[in-house]
Amino acid sequence: MIKKVLILVSLCFVLSAETELAEPIPSMFEQRKILFSISSADDKKIHALLSTANNVLKFYSPENVHMRIVAYADGMKMLLEKNKDIAIRVKALSLINVEFVACGNTMRTKKIKEEELIEDVKIVTAGIAELVERSVEGWTNIVP
Repeated sequence: MIKKVLILVSLCFVLSAETELAEPIPSMFEQRKILFSISSADDKKIHALLSTANNVLKFYSPENVHMRIVAYADGMKMLLEKNKDIAIRVKALSLINVEFVACGNTMRTKKIKEEELIEDVKIVTAGIAELVERSVEGWTNIVP
């Protein structure tokens, strides 16, 4: 019985532990550089990515984060203006300086025109190369 109580108490401490921030502590001058990528057209996966991005921004606060979301392959669906419910969320994140990046190779392959994209989406030559280059620069690449 005592063993079960000790385990329960220990579990409570673990569940209520705060996340320890690494040095340097994130700030406007020492932003966390966070990179997300999406290659799926599945609405649930897209919304999950956008929710995860929101949660990260809430944890650190937007001014302490430099966030970029790269879409390639079927994930380009997330950046198309015609997908209204997704576009609303993308635009809201853009308002707090989240950058959205489209893969130019995918655009050519799928015949997606620049005017079909949500406003302010940046186009790069290759989405995968964008992920590699940002990783080399020290960005944290998260694939939810």
